[in-house]
Amino acid sequence: MSIVDFATYAPVRQAAADAVDASAFKQAMRNLAGAVSVITVGTGENRTGFTATSVSSFSAEPPTVLVSLNRGSSSWDALREAGSFAVNILTDGQSAIADRFAGRGGIKGNDRYVGWEWNRLDSGNLGLSNAVAVIDCELDEAIERHSHAIVLGRVRSVELSTNVQPLLYWRGQYQQLLPTLDPFQS
Repeated sequence: MSIVDFATYAPVRQAAADAVDASAFKQAMRNLAGAVSVITVGTGENRTGFTATSVSSFSAEPPTVLVSLNRGSSSWDALREAGSFAVNILTDGQSAIADRFAGRGGIKGNDRYVGWEWNRLDSGNLGLSNAVAVIDCELDEAIERHSHAIVLGRVRSVELSTNVQPLLYWRGQYQQLLPTLDPFQS
């Protein structure tokens, strides 16, 4: 294990970063399987949301999540204005919701919520009924880099479902976990 001296550490030179083929990078990242979440934000006519696989735990003390969001998205302005958002981790039967919030079919804004059961959270955001988990967050910080923002959300509440499997995204397609096999069953 090597130790990095951050006082002398130099970031990657721009010339080296420019040499990376964008399509090869995207292809490589498609091999990184991720849970599919719908991020809900805003209230009333300003309600919108987006589908994300770039969601992760950031800190347990205090409980904080990290979400990556394209700053060109309509959700970016709504999230900054609202100051809160909810992470809805989808089940393997909720791919239609993921498609809707990804913008497939051209449905936008508040219309993305039509057709599913939602619960109003303390923040005013909506949590999806029967999701694997719903994590209600207050916007803690947004770090703008390149085309995206790294959004840190301080967790205010968590709702969990039992006996459900997550929806995964891998190589450009939705995937499901294989059923757990009990080695003691015959």
